[in-house]
This record gives sequence, C-alpha cells and structure tokens, in this order.
Amino acid sequence: MLGIETSCDETAAAVVARDASGRGAILSNVVRSQLDEHAAFGGVVPELAARAHVTFLDHIVAQACREAGVTLAQIDAVAATAGPGLVGGVLVGLTTAKAIAAATEKPLIAVNHLEAHALTARLNDGVAFPYLMLLVSGGHSQFVLVRGVGDYERWGTTIDDALGEAFDKTAKLLSLGHPGGPAVEAAAAGGDPKRFRFPKPLLKEERLDFSFSGLKTAVRLQAEALAPLSGQDVADIAASFQATVADIVATRAGQALARFARELPVAAPTLVVAGGVAANHSIGAALRQVAQEAGARLVVPPPALCTDNGAMVAWAGAERLALGVTDDLAAVARPRWPLDGPEMKVNSHAA
Repeated sequence: MLGIETSCDETAAAVVARDASGRGAILSNVVRSQLDEHAAFGGVVPELAARAHVTFLDHIVAQACREAGVTLAQIDAVAATAGPGLVGGVLVGLTTAKAIAAATEKPLIAVNHLEAHALTARLNDGVAFPYLMLLVSGGHSQFVLVRGVGDYERWGTTIDDALGEAFDKTAKLLSLGHPGGPAVEAAAAGGDPKRFRFPKPLLKEERLDFSFSGLKTAVRLQAEALAPLSGQDVADIAASFQATVADIVATRAGQALARFARELPVAAPTLVVAGGVAANHSIGAALRQVAQEAGARLVVPPPALCTDNGAMVAWAGAERLALGVTDDLAAVARPRWPLDGPEMKVNSHAA
C-alpha cells in the first residue's frame, strides 16, 4: 500500500505491507517537514503549505518507492488523506493519488486523517479492538472509543482550542518559536512548574471534554503582568503551563479509562495516545502513571508515527482494503471530517 499525507505542513509518502494475519511492516516512510517555510510566520500558512506539497510530493513518492524496492506498478493500492485538514494541501495529495490509481489501474482509498492516527497502534504494536484513543494534535483533542475499522464513538473533545494550538500560542506568546510543542517543552526543562497556578477548565464536570482557551488566556495575563519577561520567567511560565496541561490530560484520561472499564467487558483496557503532542515527555509520564493506576496498558507509537506521516495513511488504507473497502475517483477533499460520522462506517462505505 502506498500512502500519501498532505493535510498540513508535512509532505509525506510511505509504503506499508499488511499480511493475511493483519501484521504490518513499514517498508519506507519519507517525510519532508515545512518548518523552515513557515517559521517566520509563527504558524502554518495554508497557501505556502499547498505550494510546497505541489513542488515536492512527486519526488517524495518516488523516493518512498525506491526505498521500499517497489514500483508504482507493483503496489496493490494507493491511499491518501482526503481530510480533515487544510483543503489546499489535501487536494494536492488526493489528486496525486487519483492520478496514480488511474494510471496503474489500482484501487484508491480516501483516508480520514483521524482514522489514520487511530489505527497506527495496530501497525506498530498489533493492538486488538476495542481500545480507547486519546488524540492530541495541533487541531484535535479527543477521546475516542475504537471498536473497529470505521467504528468509532467520540467520548470527549475540545470545546475551543485543541491542545496543540494551546502549545503553539503559548510558544508564540513567549517568543519560543514554532512548532510550539517542542519549544515549550525545551523551555520548561529549566523552569519551576509550581511557580504559577493556572486554571484547569471543566475538570469539575463529569463530561470528558477539554477546554484550553481559559488556560491560554491565563498564561497571557501572567506574561503581561511580568513584562518584560526574564529568561527564568519564560522557563517558569512554560513549566507551569506544561504541568497544568499534563494534570488536565491525566485527570481526563483516568475518567475515560474508568468509563471504559464500566462499559466494555475487557480484562485489561488499552489506552492509545496518538498525535504530535503525544511526544511530550511530561504528558507521557502523567499518562503512564494514570494507566498503571487503572490497570491499563498504555501504547504510544514512536515519535515518527505520532506526527503526520505517510505510513499511518498507508496502514489505514490497508486495513480498509482488507475489508473490501475502496473509493472511486469522485472522492472529495474535506476540510472537516468527523471520525464518528456515518460515512466512516465500513458497511455503508462499501455499499
């Protein structure tokens, strides 16, 4: 399976194999980051991202095939992210996949980017259904019950900013650079996480939703009160912000695991963490403790598979193809595409 990912600021392609038993292997995984193109703007510029995808995608697909030792004629199918994402970039990858599928007369699978994240743990760790997924990325913060391919139930989401956005905006406020997650984590390493007490919105409510807008505002007000900021001020704000986030995420994860234990007859629940923010060590440590206390297994894919990449798209396509699900060349690019929408269902999709 050839997989193509162009939903944001990574241009990526990969070749993944799936055997009859469902075991996966990554044959190649090529990712070109656009950090340099967007660094001066403090965030991703959609038009620049789309242009970079157009410039580099063909070369990256060719490199992925070379590294895997296959030609386009030898692949069984091609999968591409069809959404959600920056629609200009999504169009580049999906159109390229359609051209390859038409030229080689191979099946096309239009992949939901969120499903690709949701199924990655099955590629690298062979996780069995059902499991609980915490998706924490630049645009999404969700708890999702993963019952099977195309079978998802969203248990909680953010009501405002996603966690990745909160990291990016905090980094920009503190002049730490882009991307925000690694920048804040690096600054926090030299800071006092107990110096500032930031709010933890919604934690007194039973629902599993997140809210990070109030936290982001509190960070801004604290920075303004201390201006001009010293280097230690920046480090302490970053550390206090990161500690607050880790506590929020861990508390919600504990509540989600408790619900999983009540509602599903599984001896040992599995919590899968996906998305770029999953690479944060402070959040990871907090989640490991929560999982241990709940008697759950915590699965975090390697950092290269947490951030956007072609292997996760190829694997999602392989999982769908194994169930007989394909798409035609009329598949559309979607800026929004909820994971728990009816069109994700395998039976209705195949029909």
